[in-house]
Amino acid sequence: MRKRIVAVWGLVGTATLGLSGFGIWLATLPSDVVASPEPVPASEEAAVLEALRPPAGERPIIAVIGINDATETTDYLVPTGILRRANIADVMMVATGPGPVQLYPALQVEPDAAVSEFDAAHPEGADYVIVPAMSRDDDPAVMAWLQQQSAKGAIVIGVCAGAKVVGAASLLDGKRATTHWYYLRDLLGRSPTIDYVADRRFVMDGHVATTTGITASMPMMLTLIEAIAGREKAEAVARDLGLQDWGAEHASAAFTLTRPFASTVLANTLTFWNRDELGIALEPGSDEVSLALVADAWSRTYRSKAVTFAELPAVVTANGIRVLPDRNAEAWPDDRVVSIFPDQQPAIALDQALQTITERYGEGTTNLVAMQLEYPRSAE
Repeated sequence: MRKRIVAVWGLVGTATLGLSGFGIWLATLPSDVVASPEPVPASEEAAVLEALRPPAGERPIIAVIGINDATETTDYLVPTGILRRANIADVMMVATGPGPVQLYPALQVEPDAAVSEFDAAHPEGADYVIVPAMSRDDDPAVMAWLQQQSAKGAIVIGVCAGAKVVGAASLLDGKRATTHWYYLRDLLGRSPTIDYVADRRFVMDGHVATTTGITASMPMMLTLIEAIAGREKAEAVARDLGLQDWGAEHASAAFTLTRPFASTVLANTLTFWNRDELGIALEPGSDEVSLALVADAWSRTYRSKAVTFAELPAVVTANGIRVLPDRNAEAWPDDRVVSIFPDQQPAIALDQALQTITERYGEGTTNLVAMQLEYPRSAE
């Protein structure tokens, strides 16, 4: 989620006005909500796959669009990394302007092209456009480009709060859709004709798909791989990622603003004197999916920020993403290093990061991170 869940969004500010008011508000929130996902009918799964199938013949072209300032880390990098490792399409990271893309809440990368360059190289448009969450839902360049790509026949996939961007481009009007639990009200407020679908990690309607929170990019991309290249290919990529299942089932009721969530945000925010800057060593050929997931998780604790360090001015990941380090350094203090092991599957790397967050900050902070990532830990 962007901007540190903007309103607690002012919790530091409201604390100066009196914690009693916060306590009254806190008491109105529910405690933890427990819910289990229901199976998705096979007919619905088949319909999603059919709607996602590319035109027969040529190798599909997939564009992952971002703005240069504060595009969500996992939404931008995980689809790119998963699709490139599958090698079933030409996948390009594009940005609205030249220069690097500063991701939120961590990492900086070089896109493959600006949208103008993509358009010149592919005047017929992309087959698929993946839309991450962005700091601006209504960036004019993104709005115009999405509308143009949709008019040319692209299937548009809004990941997480990227659904708000797709909605702002008027591509969700009258359609079934979902989004990150925290931004659902915003989505429906701006696009009131949307038919919200609960209990699905991703929803397909016509030539537009949307997903729930950040980690839903993984099952969405595996489903897209299955639609393009078949079940066997998707299963192989899932094994490589460390995922047992990539279905659309989701217990939406389990993801909501709760008393433990809000109180943990407040407690961690108020310990402003005790912040950790944790370093991730960038190594050539590293796994970009693991890197994105781990950096994202550690930057959502309200106690820590993940930064990268390397001796090189840029490091190329296993699937060709150029990451620009935050620090030029050969080493980092051992007690402030976040390790990502080369042979560790991305889903396992995320689970390990959450376990280490528990050891460092407690279970409440881990639950806070998982809720922001909309990560159904018991189901993955």
